[in-house]
Amino acid sequence: MATHEKRETLGSRLGFILLSAGCAIGIGNVWRFPWLAGRYGGAWFVLVYLVCLALLGLPVMTMEFAMGRAARRSPALLYQALGHGGWRWHGAVSLAGNVLLMMYYTTVAGWMLTYFFLSATGAFAGLGSAAVGAKFGALLASPAVQAGPMALVVLAGFAVCAIGLRSGLERVSKWLMLALLALMAVLAARNVLLPGAGGGIRYLLVPDASAVAAHGGWSALVREAMNQAFFTLSLGVGAMAIFGSYIGRDHALPGEALRVTLLDTLVAVCAGLIVLPACFAFGVEPGSGPSLLFVTLPNVFNGMAGGRLWGSLFFVFMTFAAFSTVLAVFENILACVRDLTGWNRPRAAAVCTAAMLLLSLPCALGWSLLAGWHPMGGESSVLDAEDFLVSNLLLPLGAIVYVLFCCHRWGWGWDRFVAEANAGRGLRLANWMRPYCAWILPLAVLSIFAAGLWSVFSR
Repeated sequence: MATHEKRETLGSRLGFILLSAGCAIGIGNVWRFPWLAGRYGGAWFVLVYLVCLALLGLPVMTMEFAMGRAARRSPALLYQALGHGGWRWHGAVSLAGNVLLMMYYTTVAGWMLTYFFLSATGAFAGLGSAAVGAKFGALLASPAVQAGPMALVVLAGFAVCAIGLRSGLERVSKWLMLALLALMAVLAARNVLLPGAGGGIRYLLVPDASAVAAHGGWSALVREAMNQAFFTLSLGVGAMAIFGSYIGRDHALPGEALRVTLLDTLVAVCAGLIVLPACFAFGVEPGSGPSLLFVTLPNVFNGMAGGRLWGSLFFVFMTFAAFSTVLAVFENILACVRDLTGWNRPRAAAVCTAAMLLLSLPCALGWSLLAGWHPMGGESSVLDAEDFLVSNLLLPLGAIVYVLFCCHRWGWGWDRFVAEANAGRGLRLANWMRPYCAWILPLAVLSIFAAGLWSVFSR
């Protein structure tokens, strides 16, 4: 095991909350949450989603924070520091999961950067939906256009982390998140005032039992709400544990987890108030997935007065949302490498930059030089395979490991977990929660894992 310098700490509680929220907030908040809410009954979905966040997301996030704060180490050495070296295999899996996530997320972040440039330069002006779709296809087919922005994201992300925890990551993330929230408020205010925007607001926020019945009923609603509530917080690979390792014991961790979750939810709802009113105002069906962001919305902005400005601001917002996640996960990777090697930040960042550039290339080239490779059969891409491994395997199974470790005597144990989580001022865990966390919670996450596998292999 490498020797370690004195543990760095974050400079403020706000920095901790914004960094953790930045890790959770991503593009899924923008395209998937609004679509699911509208499809599954508007306010009914939002209500069930909030319940699922409280029952699933909050406990697991609190566990990650507690393990990180108690260990004062990255996920790579988390279990050893807590005196349970037999679980250290999951530290290695967590590091692999963070790396794998960034192997495709850096390419997606590069798309946001590219679309900001195209919007700002007027490249979409006068184009119809088919032409915008063709432009997106052409971008995917260009190795240089895919690899260039991806490389810029990797270089910028590790450069920020290399500067330092407080002077680099915390300072940049604070400004990034505050700018993101300000942009979100401006865009939402603009779009809800568009003529005809009321249909989008009703689609998102008005309870509609007929929509629930038309799309699989209440069981489908609950299943989708559970999936979205769990995956939006990026739990299971130590992405939150690392920030727990950088904070003091002034505040109890359930309250901190609640604040991060509420901020993530605020962004998801406001994203719906940006996207859906605009779609309804211009008579565009809000679709699901990349087509909404990269085909539908540029076409919507084309129809707006000042659409070039509003489109540019939207993709700045999306770039900030994606880059906040990149910074947070890069810090996790960097901390793991430093814990394992004893290297300083600049040296570790240089090695991680080179490795990430190389590892991200298959995804970036997945629609051009590697277009003939379909890892999961059919028309699947490298991105599809990497996303499947992270979202359907590593996140849910990793969350189950954290729950079992924190709640059972063969791991850290409930008493030690609760003592750490409740240290400090604020909202605390109660002992009556133990049976739920120990038995019902892992079964609920296991059901999400099984449903995810079924959705993929039953196609």
